[in-house]
Amino acid sequence: MDNTTALTFTMTAYAVMENYKYWMFVVFLLLYLIIICLNVLLISVIHQNKDLHQPMNLFPCMLSINEIYGSTALLPTILSVLLSEPHEISVKWCMAQVYFLHTYASAEFCILAVMGYDRYIAICKPLHYHSIMSLSTAGKLVALAVIYPVVVFGSFYSLTIQLRFCGKVMPKMYCVNMELVKNSCSPASYISIVGLFLLLLLVVPQVLIIVFSYAQISRVCRKLSRESQRNALKTCVPHLLSLVNYTIASLFEIIQTRFDMSHVAVEARIFLSLYFVILPPITNPVLYGLGTQMVRVQLLKLFIRYKMLQTLLAKAVTAASV
Repeated sequence: MDNTTALTFTMTAYAVMENYKYWMFVVFLLLYLIIICLNVLLISVIHQNKDLHQPMNLFPCMLSINEIYGSTALLPTILSVLLSEPHEISVKWCMAQVYFLHTYASAEFCILAVMGYDRYIAICKPLHYHSIMSLSTAGKLVALAVIYPVVVFGSFYSLTIQLRFCGKVMPKMYCVNMELVKNSCSPASYISIVGLFLLLLLVVPQVLIIVFSYAQISRVCRKLSRESQRNALKTCVPHLLSLVNYTIASLFEIIQTRFDMSHVAVEARIFLSLYFVILPPITNPVLYGLGTQMVRVQLLKLFIRYKMLQTLLAKAVTAASV
C-alpha cells in the first residue's frame, strides 16, 4: 500500500473475462431483464387482483421488491465496468454498492424469517390466522424486516465510511465491506470484529424465528391426516426452497469473504459470488408465482387474455391487409 488515498478501485475479477466480455455483457443484461420482468410481473399480478390482497401474498411481493433493489445495485454496475477500460469503480460508488448489497442481503433473510412465521400461524393456528395476521400486522412485520437491517447495518456502516483507502485492488466483481477494510490505509481489525458481531445480529434472530416456526409446524403436522399434511407441505415448499437457495448462496459469499479461496478456480469464485444476487431473484418469483394456487390462476388468466389480444390483433392486421 502507498500513502496516496485511492479514488478508484481496480476490479481484478473482470480480467478473466476480457476475451469474451461482450458475450458476458449480453448474458448479464439478459439475466437482469429476466429478474426485472419476473419480479415486476409477480408484483403486478398481486397488486391488480384484490383477491390476492392477503398477508400471505404481501410477503412474496416485498421479497420481489427487495430482489429488484439488490439486482439493480449490482448488475448495471457490472455491465458498465465490464466494458470499461481499465475495469475500475470509484471509491464513492463502491461504498454505496456495499451499503446497497448488504442491506439487500439482510432484508432478504429478514423477510424470509417473517414468511416462516406466517407459515407457522397459517398451519398451526388456522382458525385464528386472519385475526393474528391481519394486513395491518403483516405491514408492520414487513416494515420491521426492512428497517431492522437498515438500522443494524447502518450503524456498522458509519465506521466504514470513515476509512481512507491506500490499497486500490478489489478482487471481486463488486464491492463488499471486508475488501474495503483490507484496502484501508491503517489497520482496522476492530471493524472485522464488529462485522462478526453484526453478522450474528443479522442472522441469529432470523434463524431462531425460522427454527421455531418449522419446529412447531412439524409438531402439529404429526397429528394431522395425510391429506392435511400434504396441504401443509404444499404451503411450505415455496418458502423452504427459497430459504435453502438463499442460505446456500449466502454461505458461498460469507466463505469467500472470510477465508482464502485462492485454490478455487477464478471462474468458479465469480459464479459463486454472483449466485446470491442472481439465482434467488430469478427462482423466487417462479416459486411463488407457480407454487401458489391463487397467483397461478391469475397468471393463467393473464396469459389467456394476452393470447386473446394477440389473436384479435392478428385478425385486425389480416382484415386491414385485405
